[in-house]
Order: sequence, then structure tokens, then C-alpha cells
Amino acid sequence: MSDSGEIKIIKLFSPDFNNKEISAAVNTIKSGNWASGSGINNVKKFEEHFKKNTNSKTCIAVDSGSSALELALSLFNLKNKEVLVPSFTFISTINSIIFNGAKPIFVDIEPETLNLDPIDLEKKITKKTKMILPVHFGGLPINIKNIKKIAKKNNLLLITDAAHACGAKIDKQKIGSEADCVCFSFHPVKNLAMPKGGAITINLKNYKKYEKISKSLRWCGIDNRKNVKYDVPRLGHNFYMDEISASIGIIQLKKLESMNKKRYLIAKKYFNQINLEKKMPLVKGCSYHLYWIISEKRDKLRDFLYSKNIETGIHYQPAHKMSLYKTKIKLPITEEISKKIITLPMHTNLTKKNIEYVIKMVNSF
Repeated sequence: MSDSGEIKIIKLFSPDFNNKEISAAVNTIKSGNWASGSGINNVKKFEEHFKKNTNSKTCIAVDSGSSALELALSLFNLKNKEVLVPSFTFISTINSIIFNGAKPIFVDIEPETLNLDPIDLEKKITKKTKMILPVHFGGLPINIKNIKKIAKKNNLLLITDAAHACGAKIDKQKIGSEADCVCFSFHPVKNLAMPKGGAITINLKNYKKYEKISKSLRWCGIDNRKNVKYDVPRLGHNFYMDEISASIGIIQLKKLESMNKKRYLIAKKYFNQINLEKKMPLVKGCSYHLYWIISEKRDKLRDFLYSKNIETGIHYQPAHKMSLYKTKIKLPITEEISKKIITLPMHTNLTKKNIEYVIKMVNSF
């Protein structure tokens, strides 16, 4: 509350930072070494720390989660192939498929987790299928054992979208080594936040080959550089992470475990105290980037909460209903959930009073 007794707006998302992040960024700015590889080596340090943190074979830092997805998929020849993906995701997941010349084949979700449904997944496999691209929705890990079995049985690549799942765990192992490639986002609203950032972890047997190609692709296709001379053997992008963002990311990574524990405790209060039957399950390994509830009167509830200075979100509108990707396919669970889902404030800056107030207002509707 403010001094006047009024409730300040309770934000849906808010980054967790303090003087350590500010000092790291200021020191990098003062150094004059802002561009990646310019001498201060924050990007390289972040990659090494993140690789160890996720127990992955290598880490490629980029400038966004969208870039991570597009670059990771470009490592494989997907032209005129099909990629199995949920419609219930942010559009970057879908766009990465189209940018790489492949066709997204939309798969329905499980009603309990809102993650990719392995049963519907198996039904959608054809001779053209090359890859499975599931999303750890809200930070809740996918049914990786079943999906891995399906991928192996059908000789399919498996890349996971972990934009929501930084620090999430499967059987006590942090997300990042569970698939051929794993793509992360470090957008300012994410669990590990930077001004601009993303990463790919690569876990294939011949990962060094893909590491070399990835580093070329994120730097306009430049390769074999010696002093001022270099070659361009492939078409690439300017997807480099900058040194200022990396300096913040190094600090954020050290705090990630404690920040995610705070998110879990908020989720526990929401789960135990919100009087709605359908809501996000309480799972120890979940990173809780989001916390969702299901309401039959979604729009009215959102309007009510907004009138009480509580921000909410809708994650997500189904991609298969949008103009660019529109298909005649029916995804009953995705379509039903997308009409009723609300995401509540979820971040470590929420106070005890904030959390209690959100719960009270949801229950009073």
C-alpha cells in the first residue's frame, strides 16, 4: 500500500535486481567493452557458468529466446519437413519453424499441465515429420520420458522451448540437458532476467560441430576468423548477446535457485488458498514463471481484478486460430483453455500483503 492507503498496481511481472546487477552493468559500461568478444569476456563467462548450471555439453548465448529458437532449428535441414509443436505457446516458437522452411503441425495439450499431450503427439507423426518442439509451459516440465520415447521410436529430433523454465528441474536435474537442444529466454520478465538475452544448450554426441556452426550463425555467418581476415561459409544473423546483458546474467544466475524457491512459495499459497477447482498444479521442480487459473468468467474476472489494481495476463491465444498460421485442425483442450485461462502476478517482488490481497480478490469475485 502507498502512504495514502491506496493499493499500488500489483504487476504481473517484475525483474528481481539490486545493486550487484547495477554495479556489474555500470562497470561494463565504463570499460567501453560493450560488444561481445571485445575484451571483457562476460558473454564467455556466462556461457561457461550456464553450461555447468544446466549440466549441458555446451551453451551458445544469443540476444533473445526467439533468436535461440530460430538458430537452434537452423542447425538441421528442416526445409519442407514437419515439426510437431503446441498451438498453446508464444508465437516465437511457431515462427522459428516457418523461418526455417518447415511446416508447424499443431498438437493439443494436457488439461492438467497445459503441456504437449504425448497421445495426440503420436497421432500427428507422418513420413514428413522431422522434429518435436514441446514447451515447458509456465515452467512446468513436460512429460520428457514419454516424449523422448516417441522421438527415439520415430527417429525424430527433440528440441525443447524452455523460455519459461530456467532453473526448473526434472528428477532433480535442471532443465537444459533433456533434449538434443534446449532454448532459453532471458527477457526482462523471465526468471533469469537481462535487458536482452537467450541461450541454446546443445547435447548431441557431435555437439562440437554444432557449437562451431552456432557461433558462426549468430555472427552473420562469419567463420575461420584470423585477425581481420575471415570467411562466410553460411548465411547467418546478428544474434550476439552483448557484454552488458551478460554481466547482469552472471549475477542473476547466482540468484536463480533462491529466486525460484520464492516463486514456488508464492505458487504454494495460490494453490492452497485460491478457491477454484482448476489451477496450476503444485510441483516441486516447476520454476513458476507463470501461475495460471481457469475461470468460466475469465474476462469479467480480469476486469474486476484490474479495477482492484491487479494486473493479469492471458497466456496464450491459440496460434492455430491466428491469421498467419490458421488451419482447420481442431484442438479441443487448447481451444477451451485459451478462453478461460488467466495468469496472476508472479515474481519475487510480491510482498506477503500483495499475495494475500490477490488471493482475497480472486476469491471475492
